[in-house]
Amino acid sequence: MSKSNYSMPTEFLLVGFTDYLPLRVTLFLVFLIIYTLIVVGNMGLIILVNITSSLQTPTYYFLSNLSFLDISYSTAVTPKMLVNFLTSRRTISPYGCALQMFLFGCFADAECLILAAMAYDRYAAICKPLSYPTLTSRRVCACFIVLAYFSGSVTSVVHVCLTFTLPFCGSNVVNLFFCDIPPLLALSCADTHVNELLLFVLCGFNQSSTFVVIFLSYVCILITVLSIKPSGGRSRTFSTCASHLMAVTLFYGSLLFTYLHPATSYSLNSDKTVAVFYMVVFPMFNPIIYSFRNKDVKNALKEAITRKLDFQMNESSSH
Repeated sequence: MSKSNYSMPTEFLLVGFTDYLPLRVTLFLVFLIIYTLIVVGNMGLIILVNITSSLQTPTYYFLSNLSFLDISYSTAVTPKMLVNFLTSRRTISPYGCALQMFLFGCFADAECLILAAMAYDRYAAICKPLSYPTLTSRRVCACFIVLAYFSGSVTSVVHVCLTFTLPFCGSNVVNLFFCDIPPLLALSCADTHVNELLLFVLCGFNQSSTFVVIFLSYVCILITVLSIKPSGGRSRTFSTCASHLMAVTLFYGSLLFTYLHPATSYSLNSDKTVAVFYMVVFPMFNPIIYSFRNKDVKNALKEAITRKLDFQMNESSSH
């Protein structure tokens, strides 16, 4: 049967976590708190980097962009998810679905490149300290950021266009709490092998190429660190990389699980759990990982709080 015999659904129905109202209200409160922490924590980190002169370096320039991406792709999905917890009919229009898919895909893909740029920054700082100002100049950093957003936008546009030109028939129920590529491909009554192959190739190239950059950067860092004679120097150097390695492990593990398997093996429960992890939990942990394990950020935060308290005391004494 030809594609013309099928029309785009007027709306998609998103599958939530449960139909039991008291549990939905509980989940609403839990995810509202988590989303608030995501926005406050990452926005606080962005503001701290921009107001603290000691943090205005390539390392924290990339970190502030990572925080912006965490807020962005979480915001692309979480507000709609929160609304759906409190409504009986969890629907989204095709245009809203396409926009949600584009924004989430764009920011998630861009985050891979930012994480790779952060690994490159650590490599330059530890393995090429004398060339560090040149290797991480403002122009180089800007090129990394532009490439990240451009790459994320292009791949996301390709996926959205190819997905929404497919014929949809029968069910309009998306087996996830937001519009993502694998569950939408499962709704199509056409052959989706090209879409699955492109998803595998583009996501695979983006994730594997950035992972190779990260892996090679840390191999070079490891070789350099092992050549450091005092053990104290080694531990200090490793500690500067621990936060980034932790973030990379959490982010890449969940993305690889979700996008590098065919839609035919799509599992509602497992993919939903992983989606919650990288969309909600990971952005919440990022500021915690980079704050509590980072001496520069902790010192800058203490100084900012001290300046604020001193200012308030001076204001109250003047009155």
